[in-house]
Parts: sequence; structure tokens; C-alpha cells
Amino acid sequence: MNKAFTKEIDSEDDDDVPVSGQSVSGKNYITPQGYNRLRLELLDLIDSERPKVVDIVHWAASNGDRSENGDYLYGKKRLREIDRRIRFLTRRLKIAEISDPCVHHGNDQVFFGATVTYCDDEGRERTVTILGVDEAISSIGQISWVSPVASALLKARVGDEVSLLTPQGAQLLEVLKVDYPRSDAAKD
Repeated sequence: MNKAFTKEIDSEDDDDVPVSGQSVSGKNYITPQGYNRLRLELLDLIDSERPKVVDIVHWAASNGDRSENGDYLYGKKRLREIDRRIRFLTRRLKIAEISDPCVHHGNDQVFFGATVTYCDDEGRERTVTILGVDEAISSIGQISWVSPVASALLKARVGDEVSLLTPQGAQLLEVLKVDYPRSDAAKD
């Protein structure tokens, strides 16, 4: 069979796939805390996790037959996953633009890093924090700054109504409250 019709498995370029929700401008805004979390994960992978797996693979390889050696096969697979994550984190940190939301403390306008309470057409109140693509966790009320809700809310002020386009049609959101974290110096 011609090689053009075969599917490659475990392509080395899997990590070149763009991040879902990545901004059109290519910007990777992130808070200082989010940047530090990603940096610590990268350092842990390089300094701790990868060397452990390399030792396991080396030990397993020294046992002889590698074709049925589960430690060797799993270790090599895990090593590829770690290397892929290291490349991904390195690239994301390289293009990161750190934006500290503390500089907006006391402001009533929605910018990156704001915690916004809004009310929708049906009277439901929601509170979200607008963060970077690599740090937002939707299950705890954090949304990416490129998400539709964040895009609608950005630059609005307390009391403003903004339009959010949804599959069911346009929905009005009223901004009720905008909060920013205080800087560490202001907490003392």
C-alpha cells in the first residue's frame, strides 16, 4: 500500500495544534499567578518527573526483551507525553504577556483579571473571573478572556447592558459589580 494512504500514529507535531480559544491576535495574556503556575509545572516536569521516568525506562531496557516489557513500553509513552507537555508549556510561556489585574483595583470598568457579577435576561446572577486561556477553569467560575461572555463584558462598566450573541439569539447582560484583586503591597 502506498505510504500516502497510511495514518501516522503518535506524530511529533501533535503539540503544534493551536490552543482552542486562542485569540486571533496571537496574544497570550496571563496573570502573574497563572504564569507562575505554568512555570512551576514546567520546572517540575524538567527537574523531577522526566528524570524519574528516564530512570524507569533505562532500568526496564536493561531487563532484555523490550517488546513485551510493560515498564519499558509505558515509560516510553509517558516520556513522549512529558516531552510534548514541556514543548507546549515552553511555547506558551515564551509568548505570554503578563497582565496584573491589581492595577485596576477600585475601577468599575471590566478589564482582564476582573471578577464580574452580571445578570442575564431571565434574572439569573452569575459571577465570573476573566483570566488567560491557559489558566481559566470554568468549573470554578473562571472564563477565558477570548470567550463570548468575556468578549461581551470587556470594557463595560457597572450598570451597562451588553449584548451576548447565543445560539438562541441575542441576550442582554447587565453588569452589576466589578472587582479586582488588591496588590500585595496594598494588603499590608
